[in-house]
Amino acid sequence: MLNEEKIKVMNKLAMYEKGEGRKYLPVSKYYRSDYIGLAMIKNFFLVTIGYVLALAGVGAYFGNYLMENIHKMDLVTLGIDILIGYLAVLVVFSVLTYIQYSIKYRRAKKSVKLYYEELTKLNRIYSREEKKSMSRGVSGGYKK
Repeated sequence: MLNEEKIKVMNKLAMYEKGEGRKYLPVSKYYRSDYIGLAMIKNFFLVTIGYVLALAGVGAYFGNYLMENIHKMDLVTLGIDILIGYLAVLVVFSVLTYIQYSIKYRRAKKSVKLYYEELTKLNRIYSREEKKSMSRGVSGGYKK
């Protein structure tokens, strides 16, 4: 005989695993500090690559001006300005990344907690069914 409650819980769990669970279950495998730390490392490299590419684009755009006036420029000040700009962009994107991944981690933990509650409910259903079958003397095998 089919247990309607068990089928509903199993269906709910399967739908979660196919939907929200795809993005939240992998997040739940990390500690908060590890998850955010990995995001910050990824952010560092992406910001660095993006800043270098943007700097190269600006340099290419103003290439003619730079070649004509390089001898008049204070290159140390220009280098310091570029470094300060890089640090400012890195700090802004790091703060945004920290906020974004903290929120994402909190949502994932909350969602996965509900998922585990449903798994516990399913486990209780299986335990009840097992107790019933044991009390009846049914072992699930064939009788000779």
